[in-house]
Amino acid sequence: MRRALFFPAFVPAIFFAVILAAIVPLSAQGQPNSASAAPQKSDAPQKYVLKATPTTVAWGYYDAAAQPVLRIKSGDTVEFDCLLTNSPTGLERAGVAPDQVQQSLRDIFTEVTGSKRGPGGHILTGPVYIEDAEPGDTLEVRIQKIDIAIPYAYNAFGPTRGFLPEDFPYRKMKIIPLDRERMIAKFAPGIEIPLHPFFGSMGVAPPESYGRIDSAPPGVHAGNMDNKELVVGTTLFLPVHAKGALFEVGDGHVGQGNGEVDITALETSLVGTLQFVVHKKTGQKYPRAETPTHYISMGFHQELYEATKMAVREMIDFLVSEKHMTRDDAYMLTSVAGDVDITELVDGNKGVHVMMPKGIFAK
Repeated sequence: MRRALFFPAFVPAIFFAVILAAIVPLSAQGQPNSASAAPQKSDAPQKYVLKATPTTVAWGYYDAAAQPVLRIKSGDTVEFDCLLTNSPTGLERAGVAPDQVQQSLRDIFTEVTGSKRGPGGHILTGPVYIEDAEPGDTLEVRIQKIDIAIPYAYNAFGPTRGFLPEDFPYRKMKIIPLDRERMIAKFAPGIEIPLHPFFGSMGVAPPESYGRIDSAPPGVHAGNMDNKELVVGTTLFLPVHAKGALFEVGDGHVGQGNGEVDITALETSLVGTLQFVVHKKTGQKYPRAETPTHYISMGFHQELYEATKMAVREMIDFLVSEKHMTRDDAYMLTSVAGDVDITELVDGNKGVHVMMPKGIFAK
């Protein structure tokens, strides 16, 4: 498969200095330089560290008009510091010791207020502007590494949210210890859940006409997909809708069941290393992904039935364009070899994805 298809404005000096403090370029050997140092002039891909601070996060939105906090080039790599989506007060009330609450989370809750917040609840790191990315291109996002930043996760539900709000008309939150050496979550005595870290939300800005959109519903921009298949070693292919793409990431999970029925997974803070590659004029219309073993198509819609149709049609389109199949054969192959899975049921737009095994195709 061709991977490409599966896929300075004025800034006040004080603001610019604050942004630089959160962006740490890395040398070719991967060692941090001074926070104020600029990347070396070179055609070689650069590496950056982007910390989560009040000036480097987008709280609850994706927006084509958002001010980028970092500019990179195709081929560059960024290590993103990403925070869980809960308040310091909420964590402490549920039993987290005050010294176990990240200071960066406290800073963001204190300083990012009012109109600085969007309509959604996710604290997303970014946006990152990728040079040369323009509408009609594809942004390839290679998920190279994900580390667990804190020794606990939480799961919670509320009275008006989740798939069964009528059955659970109250609020509850559970702190779940994480054993990062054994890579298990200690859910309860006798129940251990293997950890598979992934970001619930990875996306680009929507088309400019959409304005500032809620971070919760996934869509043509990807965003809050909550797809547990997107772990280390997988690749996301996003259609670009705005100049620079304006990529954001967050909503760290270390485990989740398909459906995410109570509206949260094993929610925690993660540090992820992602590489970005721009593919020009692909004409890709909808998010796709690829794991070492599968091709993935996606569909997002308020109605589960319609989301399923979208995901199946996207897989058919992929098989026609990339595997050069007839539409009839692509439809048949999806029926006999593709797995249609519910991604999530609780984010406004429901999510469905189709998993097509690579192993069925001759080398």
